[in-house]
Amino acid sequence: MKRNLLAALAIVGSVGLVTCAQSGGGDGDGTQTAQAGGMMAPMFEVDPFWPKPLPNHWVLGSVVGVGVDSRDHVFIIHRQAPLNERTEIGASTDPPTGECCLPAPYILEFDPEGNLVNGWGGEGEGYDWPTSNHGITIDPMDNVWIGGNGRGDSHILKFTRDGRFLQQIGTPGIMEANSNTSEHFGEVAKISFDAEANEAYLADGYVNKRVAVLDISTGEFKRYWGAYGNEPSDEDLGPYDPEAPLAQQFRTPVHCAEPSNDGLVYVCDRPNDRIQVFQSDGTFVTEKIIAPLTRGDGSTWDIAFSRDPEQTYMYVADGKNMKVYVMDRQSLEILTTFGDGGRQPGLFFAVHSIATDSQGNIYTTETYEGKRVQKFVYRGLGPVTVMDQGAPWPTGGN
Repeated sequence: MKRNLLAALAIVGSVGLVTCAQSGGGDGDGTQTAQAGGMMAPMFEVDPFWPKPLPNHWVLGSVVGVGVDSRDHVFIIHRQAPLNERTEIGASTDPPTGECCLPAPYILEFDPEGNLVNGWGGEGEGYDWPTSNHGITIDPMDNVWIGGNGRGDSHILKFTRDGRFLQQIGTPGIMEANSNTSEHFGEVAKISFDAEANEAYLADGYVNKRVAVLDISTGEFKRYWGAYGNEPSDEDLGPYDPEAPLAQQFRTPVHCAEPSNDGLVYVCDRPNDRIQVFQSDGTFVTEKIIAPLTRGDGSTWDIAFSRDPEQTYMYVADGKNMKVYVMDRQSLEILTTFGDGGRQPGLFFAVHSIATDSQGNIYTTETYEGKRVQKFVYRGLGPVTVMDQGAPWPTGGN
């Protein structure tokens, strides 16, 4: 019976691949991509059983960050506020309207097998929990850093991996934009790290329009810059227009700033549908426009690198178009994509954040009504047979 079931799954997977191959193709929106066929790219399969079910009737709200520590433990952060009391968390009301469910703690930690090993976060002594927490990243010492994009979230927080408070950097409660200050921030989307230089890179962010760099150990402010390495401006540029000349400043939110091993920094200028690349001192190098007809939320939400020493590949989460781009990091060429809009494993509803572990696996989170984390298992390099893969469903043989 088990053999028959596996055979049936394999047939379904094969049919899905054939369907994708027949319906796939270019992006249709002007994005410059490689032609499918003849090239190799990292290949992934979604693990529909990761993570394992949460205990205590816990459910996730909008999941807005994912990070991986030195043990390949996966940390996610979510928002409890978007959970609907009537339809999702009846057990938390007074009086309860049902047996299920309850908001999970803000920060959850999973081991590589998907077991929940810890949960913590929220208000505590000595620090100001963000009005709307945003992003989670693990530094080279396995400490946990978070930002926030709510009103007055002009600071960032640092904890040990088990939730002990270490440091608050910046002055909370500042609501006005000031992209040229060293005293506070403007709703930081994400923090990333250069271990060799002992520096933290802030995508700053939802009110400010810049990259800011700090000392990891002390939190000392070191430098900052805007688009093209310009001095940042807080001028309101208005909505993105794909027909207009390229904006000389970032739009909000500046959603990621990822340093690479070879001294470059890749910045998600999300509403402008572009990735800008800089030297670590803020000198502009190049840029890549992705899905340039994307309006509103934009196409470049988050970046993660492959774990080989050269970081050959770059993975870009596109929450508006519900997919992940697999790119050559040096050339910025799009090799293939996976995902599509939907709620089944391997599909996305607003894929928000992305991270890799030491084995090359990818983890993604989904915000808005997506409310989940997914794992995509690295299956090695394979030939690109279709540009848009859709859901990278298991083939049945693994």
